[in-house]
Amino acid sequence: MSVPFVISRAATEHIAPAERIHYWEDYNHQALVGLSCTSYSEQGLLARQTNIELGGLRLADIAGNAHAVERSPKTVRSAPKDSVFATLLLKGEAVFLHENGCLAATAGELLVYDTRRPYLFGFSSSMRQILVDVPHDLFEQAGVGGGLPGPMLFGRGTAREGALVAALSSLLGGVAALSGGPLGPADAEEAVLALLRRLAEERTGGRPGPDVYRSQLMVAEDYIERRLHDPCLGAVQVAGVMGISVRHLGRIFESTGTSPARHIVERRLVRAHQELVEPDARETRIADVAHRWGFSSQAHFARLFRSRFGLTPSEARAEAKKCAQSRTASGHPDEP
Repeated sequence: MSVPFVISRAATEHIAPAERIHYWEDYNHQALVGLSCTSYSEQGLLARQTNIELGGLRLADIAGNAHAVERSPKTVRSAPKDSVFATLLLKGEAVFLHENGCLAATAGELLVYDTRRPYLFGFSSSMRQILVDVPHDLFEQAGVGGGLPGPMLFGRGTAREGALVAALSSLLGGVAALSGGPLGPADAEEAVLALLRRLAEERTGGRPGPDVYRSQLMVAEDYIERRLHDPCLGAVQVAGVMGISVRHLGRIFESTGTSPARHIVERRLVRAHQELVEPDARETRIADVAHRWGFSSQAHFARLFRSRFGLTPSEARAEAKKCAQSRTASGHPDEP
């Protein structure tokens, strides 16, 4: 079985500190994408990169110290790149600034974005990422979604989404290790695209609808998911950020069988329930949980919670504690 093919490698360790930024920018312009780089470390930029061919895809295994890379509007024009990047962060924390806002990513999360749009990607400490370079035509042929309307962060939304990101991480890790693994390059390429497609479907629930609505739904749900803590979050705010009317936003959500307002309440309740039943949160006040997830009062939160889950918040917490104790007892029968 054939193994992935290494296109090139680069490292700044043996480059004079004053020349490292220039070297890194020049290498990436040739091997990956045009960008500018900034490092605030006294050591200068310490980074390494391996670029791997995987069928029609390219993988870049990148590690380094704290730094930032930017594709400014000027760079986008002077060094065009017609690809979608899917960046899996394996180590560190990152901030992704784009024309409509900011995304914060941590290790284990996947960020998908369009290289034709300006961005700044900053890493606050030592980092490692595996970046998948997917040409736009291949991205569209794979049916990942009706285009990419904006940067998307995956890994926090649902347990299923987390499992898909974990599967992608395992697959990409095997490719980056150049072990070949159980899949050849062609099969690995197909598997990567299939996982990206399933992640897009998970974000929209696999719901049908016009491509433009599907893309807009992904943007709306992603924006909502990242702002559930905001008590002012509502259809007006979401529609305003997207530059559409509230009525049009309602049409986008029709395929989900719910409205934007009900979707927001549902996601808040689910996230609040997840927090309440976690062992580490047993001492957290229910009023604090309600406030943290954007509910105006504990009483209002309790009514909605009971209607959704059939238990009060206190009962849900007690039930989770009882189940945990039962599992512990059954796993350690000799303990008193």
